[in-house]
Amino acid sequence: MRQPFEQAVRQHGATVLRVCHAVLGSDAEADDAWSETFLAALAAWPDLDDDTNVEGWLVRVAHFKAIDIIRRRARQAVPTAEPPERVSTEGVPGRGPSELWVAVQSLPERQRVAVAYHYLGGLAHSETAAIVGSSPAAVRRAASDGIATLRRMHGADLLLEGTHS
Repeated sequence: MRQPFEQAVRQHGATVLRVCHAVLGSDAEADDAWSETFLAALAAWPDLDDDTNVEGWLVRVAHFKAIDIIRRRARQAVPTAEPPERVSTEGVPGRGPSELWVAVQSLPERQRVAVAYHYLGGLAHSETAAIVGSSPAAVRRAASDGIATLRRMHGADLLLEGTHS
C-alpha cells in the first residue's frame, strides 16, 4: 500500500528542494518549483501505481516544473529602475548562497543537471537520461565530470553529504 501524501512530502520534500535549488539556483524559484511539484503530485497521487518509486517520480515532476520556470524566465523581461530589496537569509539554515550551491551552479548545464538528479535527487543514470533525452553513458560521464570539477575547484571538503552514489 502506498504511503499517505503528507508522509511523502515529509520524506521526500528536502530531496525535491535540493534538486530544484541545484537546477534553478534562485531560492524563490526553487521554492516555487517545489510548491508546483507537490501541487501537481497531489493531483496525480490517487492514480499513482502502488509500486512507483515515489522519490524518483517526484524528482521527475520537479524536473518538469523547473524546466517550466526556466522557460518562463527566458520569456520574461523584468525592467526596473532599482533592484528589489533582498530578503535576509542570515541565520536561516539551508538558505543563502552556500558554497555547495554556488559550486554546483558554476558547472556546465549538462554536468549540473546530471549531478543534481543523480547525487541530490537519487535518480539512476538511466532515469536521468530519459528525462534529459540522452544516453545513460553520457549522463554517467557528465555526472562524473561534474563531481571531478567540484573536487578540483573546491577540494574534498565539498563532497555531497548524504547523497546517493
